[in-house]
Amino acid sequence: MTDTVVSRTGQVNHAGDALALFLKVFSGEVLTEFERTTLFTDKHFIRAITSGKSAQFPLIGKASSRYHTPGKWIDGTQIDHAEKVIAIDDLLIADTFIANIDEAMNHYDVRGPYSQELGRELAQAFDTNVARVMALAARASNPLNGRPGGTRISNVNMDTDKDVLRTSIFSAAQKLDEKNVPAEDRTAFFRPAQFYIMAQDTTLVNKFYGETGGDLGKGSLNTVAGFPIVKSNNVPGADDTANTDVHAKYRADYSKTVGLISHKMAAGTVKLMDLAMDAQYEPRRQGTFMVAKYAVGHDWLRPECAVELYKG
Repeated sequence: MTDTVVSRTGQVNHAGDALALFLKVFSGEVLTEFERTTLFTDKHFIRAITSGKSAQFPLIGKASSRYHTPGKWIDGTQIDHAEKVIAIDDLLIADTFIANIDEAMNHYDVRGPYSQELGRELAQAFDTNVARVMALAARASNPLNGRPGGTRISNVNMDTDKDVLRTSIFSAAQKLDEKNVPAEDRTAFFRPAQFYIMAQDTTLVNKFYGETGGDLGKGSLNTVAGFPIVKSNNVPGADDTANTDVHAKYRADYSKTVGLISHKMAAGTVKLMDLAMDAQYEPRRQGTFMVAKYAVGHDWLRPECAVELYKG
C-alpha cells in the first residue's frame, strides 16, 4: 500500500516547512481561491439516469412533401432516424487529506474552504468539458441523412478585431436561421479578451441601436444578433490533442478557438451520480480524508445547432 499524499496546511504552497503558517496572530480572514463561475450548466441539455452506462438520444429527421396526381396511390414516405448515445465518463474525483496534528495547531478552519474548493474544481471540469463538446459539435457532420452539420467561421483576425468579431456573430446567426435552428435558447460564449474587445465596440453599445446592447462605461455587453453574450474562462483555447488530463473523447486542438455560439440542443450531458462529498476520519492515518465526486458524460447532440468562431 502506498503512502497517502497529505495536504499539510502549515506549508506554503505545499512545500518546505510543514509548520510555516502556524502560530501567528489570526486576523479573522481566510483568503480562499476566488470562486470560478460556471455558466454552461443551463445552456445545454441534461438527462439524469439512475443506472446504466449510457443514454440514447433518438434523432428524427424531417418529413417531405410533394404534389399529388389525382388517382395515384399514396404509398407514404420515409422519415430518417438516427441516434446519439452519450456514455458516462469515469468517476471524476477531487480529494485531499487533512492531518489531525495540523488541524490541532492551526488557528482557522480549513475543512469548509477545502470542501468548497473540491466541489468548485469538479464544477469547473464539468463546464469546461461542455464547452469542448460544443466546439466538437460545430466540427461534426449530422447523423441524419441530408441534414446540415456544424458551422465553423474563420478569420485570421478573429481574436483581435472588433469588426470581424461583430460580423462573425451576425454570420453565425444567419447560418443558424438557414438551418431552422430555433431563435430561443441560443447563447454566445467568449473568453474575457474577446468579450472586452466587443464591449469597446461603439456600434454594439450605442443606445441608438437598442437598449439591450451594452454599456461602455460599465464594460457590459448583453445581446448581439439575438445572442446573449456570456464571458467565460471555460471557452477552450489550448491544444488538448495529447493532454492526458483530459478525457479521451474531449481531446482535440482548440488552440484557434475564439468563441462558441450554441443552441441548447447542441450538447448533452448524462448524469449518473450528481456532485457529492465524502469526508471520513481515518484512525490509522490520524486525519480526515475528503473526496468530491461525480459520474457524468458529455457529447454533442445536434451539430447544426453549434457554431465555432476560430482564428484561421
